[in-house]
Amino acid sequence: MNTPVMKPTLLALALLAARPVLAVDYRDLPLADTHATVAAVDPARERLRLFLDDAAGAPFKRFDGVAAWLDARGQRLVFAMNAGMYEPDRSPVGLFVADGKQQAALNTKDGVGNFYLKPNGVFFLRADGTAGVLETSRYAAAGIQPLLATQSGPLLVDDGIIHPAFNPHSTSRLIRNGVGVDGKGTVIFAISDGPVSLYEFATFFRDTLHCANALYLDGTVSSLYAPALRRDDARAELGPIIGVVDARIDDHSGARRHGRGRSIKAVTPESNTASPNRARR
Repeated sequence: MNTPVMKPTLLALALLAARPVLAVDYRDLPLADTHATVAAVDPARERLRLFLDDAAGAPFKRFDGVAAWLDARGQRLVFAMNAGMYEPDRSPVGLFVADGKQQAALNTKDGVGNFYLKPNGVFFLRADGTAGVLETSRYAAAGIQPLLATQSGPLLVDDGIIHPAFNPHSTSRLIRNGVGVDGKGTVIFAISDGPVSLYEFATFFRDTLHCANALYLDGTVSSLYAPALRRDDARAELGPIIGVVDARIDDHSGARRHGRGRSIKAVTPESNTASPNRARR
């Protein structure tokens, strides 16, 4: 007896097509002797934005300030992370472009601190939805007109090469966060759950997350806003903040869980009070 082959109906196809696409793909992955929370965002589909000051020119400083500001405008913050180093007044140390408008210029100076541990670099997003990480001088020469851009340092990985100043045996270990772009063009954010060295963090981006280019965003103050994970870190008052806004969601959290890596549980942030731009290698 032949079993009839069931063909998808137009209604079934329409329902599949109408299923919402979730904004942020979270994974929990091993990193050295701790774990990292990893957030993957498709920049061609999701709305990445940079935030610094509110309409009155006052720094947001915290994720809940950004979330409230967006909520008053009928929008929602579904993911956020600190997005680069800043001065005591919360102004960016380097390039900052939000919504296509430059608010701080590219910084090519020499100095003290992680930002100046060259090569440093720029994370950027073009208007066509493609993102990248470039070393600062190459970014300057490329003539990119970004929709958003944030400069930080040091580069964790530059064309597959780990920063030459990183020591594999370093004992300087902090909670750290960074951003990279993988071979598919997906923007990959990561924050360590516990203290790690810069070398361990760079190796994680290159070998586990498959990012040939990745940028260090900060340590000590590293923070994550992820309602799906019940996280709203408040380790310190922040400068630049990057977030996903008004993503297409179906669970009111903007998150989906990835099939690989262990399930993610809510995390209670640790307190840390070191200077945002203090050199720690």
